[in-house]
Amino acid sequence: MHPDAQYQHLPRPFGALEHDYGEHVHILSQPYAMSLLTELCQPTTHQPRFNQILEHLYEWLLTAVASRELATRQVDLPTRMSAFHPEGRYVGEEIDRAQKVVVASVARGGILPGARWFDTLNHLLEPSGVRQDHIFMERKTGPGGQVIGVETSGSKIGGPVEDATVFIPDPMGATGGSMVETMRIYQEQVEGTPRRLVSIHLIVTPEFIQRVMTAVPDARIYAIRLDRGLSAPDVLDSRPGSRWSEERGLNEVQYIVPGAGGLGELMNNAWV
Repeated sequence: MHPDAQYQHLPRPFGALEHDYGEHVHILSQPYAMSLLTELCQPTTHQPRFNQILEHLYEWLLTAVASRELATRQVDLPTRMSAFHPEGRYVGEEIDRAQKVVVASVARGGILPGARWFDTLNHLLEPSGVRQDHIFMERKTGPGGQVIGVETSGSKIGGPVEDATVFIPDPMGATGGSMVETMRIYQEQVEGTPRRLVSIHLIVTPEFIQRVMTAVPDARIYAIRLDRGLSAPDVLDSRPGSRWSEERGLNEVQYIVPGAGGLGELMNNAWV
């Protein structure tokens, strides 16, 4: 059978926000996801609707990120029509099922997104190559409520990460402290060299992007929305990243503006 040329190199998702943060940053502000995220951020959105929207958004993100970041292979496989026609075969590109993936679930905001990604990736890939790790981390704050660092209280990491794509789904990318520390753990404390470190968010700030890209230049950042709401009006009129040093998305206690409030509290119905 002669293969159809159109399937040899499949198209990747498109529709990202144009910016000057670099090629490793992807802001996927498409209407479907932005509409759901707008509802998620409303003061009237609570359980169970809150977690339902969160799950929908992370499932949508997985379709975009997996098509960009996971390794692919060429296949020649029969369809049900192969019993009737020798041309009844698919010859082309697909995601390689035999690859290693680690989902790093960072407590507490990343628990639900991590679980959803782990379950879905077990359907998409060979389950023997898919693993979920758990890292327990929280902000350290000073007397005025400002974030002064992160504290890791424990982790459950299930083995080496050699040649594995490490996905870190964490809804809010605020200061970048937790993400940088999570990536450092996989770079320095876990055996093996990961194929790639990929962070996946609902919302990020310019401050987050700068901190992560400075600390881990080869990392990938995906988000639905970029929030820089405390920037001056003329900065908000500019192309994102073109005046990066003047962009501001964090208030005095490092909460995101416009933001969504405390997603960890809302996700778990726990207010301490």
